Amino acid sequence: MQLIQENPDLSAYLAADEVIDHRHPVVRETAARLAGQAADSYAYAQAAFEFVRDTIPHSADSGDLRVTWRASDVLEQGTGICHAKAHALAALLRAEDIPTALCYQRLAYDAGTGYCVHGLVAVRFQGAWHRQDCRGNKPGVDAQFSLGAERLAFVPEAESTEMDYPVLYAAPHATVLRILKSAPDRPHLWENLPDAL
Repeated sequence: MQLIQENPDLSAYLAADEVIDHRHPVVRETAARLAGQAADSYAYAQAAFEFVRDTIPHSADSGDLRVTWRASDVLEQGTGICHAKAHALAALLRAEDIPTALCYQRLAYDAGTGYCVHGLVAVRFQGAWHRQDCRGNKPGVDAQFSLGAERLAFVPEAESTEMDYPVLYAAPHATVLRILKSAPDRPHLWENLPDAL
């Protein structure tokens, strides 16, 4: 898929903010531990991806009622939905100077009766952006780190109103962030996720 870079200044995709708080001690410690086991930035990026995908359960899969949205909280509490996990991965990658953007998809659920916005990231390697989905694998979902053909959790149906949003966001989309921050628990969040951007 053709990604559109919103900001020509790559430093925007390395920035820290209240959500992608990669200067927080929890993020720095996790990044340092993963970096210490990686031979290069590619190996680090793959390790960070697999760490978030495999060791932080998607809260809908695990039944965790807590809502996280700040990267450091996701890492500390070990839970989050796709958006929160994308924030955590972005923070870990930016902590090691790997430009990382937030990306979104519009996906159908409940046999196509409803839609929701799904969150993932794009990393910049070899002069190009590569989308990665750290949502977490389960039966029917097999997302893998790849700089070649995309290995995402979901592929929008071509002949439907599902879609990939082509924008590379340096910060979380305001609509997504507002809903995450205001949700008292995951069931409330689930009922109020945006259905489009």
